[in-house]
Amino acid sequence: MIYLDNNATTAIDPEVVEAICEIWALGPQNPSSQHAAGRRARTWLDEATAGIARRLGADIVRTGGARLLLTSGGTESNHWALTSLAPPETPLWISAIEHPSVLATAEVATQQGRSVRVIPVDSSGRVRLDALADSLRQTLAPPSAAPAPAPAVRGLVSVMTANNETGVLQPIAEIAELCREYRVRCHTDATQAVGRIPFDFTALGLDAVSFAAHKFHGPAGVGGLLLAPGIELAPLMHGGEQQLGARPGTEPVALVVGMERALRLAVESLTATASRIAALRELLESRLREAIPECVIHGADAPRLPGTTCVSFPGVDRQTLLMRLDMAGVACSSGSACSSGSSEPSHVLRAMGVETELVEAALRFGLSRFSTTEEVISASDRIISCYSKLRFR
Repeated sequence: MIYLDNNATTAIDPEVVEAICEIWALGPQNPSSQHAAGRRARTWLDEATAGIARRLGADIVRTGGARLLLTSGGTESNHWALTSLAPPETPLWISAIEHPSVLATAEVATQQGRSVRVIPVDSSGRVRLDALADSLRQTLAPPSAAPAPAPAVRGLVSVMTANNETGVLQPIAEIAELCREYRVRCHTDATQAVGRIPFDFTALGLDAVSFAAHKFHGPAGVGGLLLAPGIELAPLMHGGEQQLGARPGTEPVALVVGMERALRLAVESLTATASRIAALRELLESRLREAIPECVIHGADAPRLPGTTCVSFPGVDRQTLLMRLDMAGVACSSGSACSSGSSEPSHVLRAMGVETELVEAALRFGLSRFSTTEEVISASDRIISCYSKLRFR
């Protein structure tokens, strides 16, 4: 099987497996216990979380610094951010291309009476800064112009760093700057970006960022929500004092250590790896374009993640081609893994104004640092063969 579905999840790095197993082999690990084993687990947990935050551009060791909350992954982190970063009576802005975990949370917020505004994207899949600026201006007067003292938090903007279907990168720094101007908090779902492109939480001026270990060759079931200094969130659950009461429950020490190791490996080799993966993506796309001139690569004129490509194959149903490729030994997807059980066409491509025929014929391919040139050549041959048999039968 040639695995080209790395936007959904990645293979865990053998070195990460080794790090996790080393912790597990040492016996029970509860960092809240006061005995020697518990204190040892606490040391491992604290060192791992500090390392994770540092590689994301934040210092959680410094008094009054940033804070890293451990979660089960991106979906939980996104939900927590959207429901707690700003009061429910304040507006919420999201983009039209967000992950289903953000869209569904926003939909529930709408049903509960919260004002939710959707920011459109252009034809390349980039969030329209002018539309966000207009919406902020129409909804909120700049704090300096407000007739009365403006509240400390006036709303929340949540825009992903990189789209999970097209790989298109969003103007997060500019969005964060707009948010500061209007005293609105800024959250980004960086699940697809962390470990794949340079990411500096502090330099970007963000209030919160979500990420998940299994997207950068770490273990599934662990992720985080990184918060800027001074931000407190309401607890998701109750019944324990772990993570200062914000998220009760015994922390999975081995998984957090594995996440730190995975992020360290990703960041240390980031420049070289990104360049090699981008070259492989270009090889895949060029071979597909040469053999199938009618294919359309979405977001190709915008900055993208190195290893993500979303391709429409006109005249062929995406689900049929997906199954045919699966039988041919190529693993890819027809959209977000979190909505893969649905036959609904891509909301991302529709937001970009893509024609229905092309939306219905789109597949996503995701490469990783474990992908090889031989795999890309073989996969492209199989894709071309499967498409030809379906298109011209």
